[in-house]
Amino acid sequence: MEQVIVEAMTVTSSPSAAAYGSQPSAVAWGAIIAGAVAAMATSMVLIALGTGIGLTTLSPWSGEGVSAKSIGIAALIWLIVVQWLSAGLGGYLTGRLRLRWTAFAHDEVFFRDTAHGFLSWAVAIAVVVVAAGTIATSSPAGTTRHAMTGSAATDSLGYFADTLYRTNAGNSENALVVARAATAEDVRGETSRILARNLAGNVNPDDSAYLTHVVAARTGMSQNDARMRVDQVIASAKQAADEARKSAATASIATAISLAIGGFIAAVAAGLGGRLRDT
Repeated sequence: MEQVIVEAMTVTSSPSAAAYGSQPSAVAWGAIIAGAVAAMATSMVLIALGTGIGLTTLSPWSGEGVSAKSIGIAALIWLIVVQWLSAGLGGYLTGRLRLRWTAFAHDEVFFRDTAHGFLSWAVAIAVVVVAAGTIATSSPAGTTRHAMTGSAATDSLGYFADTLYRTNAGNSENALVVARAATAEDVRGETSRILARNLAGNVNPDDSAYLTHVVAARTGMSQNDARMRVDQVIASAKQAADEARKSAATASIATAISLAIGGFIAAVAAGLGGRLRDT
């Protein structure tokens, strides 16, 4: 009789085993997907709104509207705001829509809610990245970009092909004859390949001398003036390339930081939604 009572007390005093077994999966994918969809829809609406507002700031008249630099900074700030708002809404809905668990401690429930919010953010980001990559490769713009990439590789080899038929840079007479006989399109193409090749590091002296002769032949300038113009153009091109590199790096870092904070916001918002769900 005492053994039966002890067994009965053991079963009734540890309901967590049965309760844990009756709980659903630790990951509520339905709530996660719902939050991710809400986050993506919110992002689309806010991006469209920001695009409309940005277009209204442009003006074809001199002195009107805002500068291109200001528009770029505003666009970057707006993308950060979009990320945070959409992540917060998606995480909050994920926390509120998840089924309530009664057999777990408060800390465990809070952790699972925040994990669900983070997962909803991760799913939304993954879907957007995959969709953007698919659109980029299948759209006409993506096809054009792919063709341009192949063209860039061809131009890289074209630089070496140009050197095969280049006249002696020290012989200005030969350079003048060839440069004057070449078409403007050919000269521009070869010049572009030479500039692209020399933007990354120090300028090749042979390239600089050759460009000097070509510029002198095409413009009628003296060798000294042509050399000064070549040096100025190369310096300006390097400065523009460096500014573009810095802008791209800044935008990339800001985007990465914004995404990381967005994941944190989604987790916190899901924890808040879960707390309101259980009250």
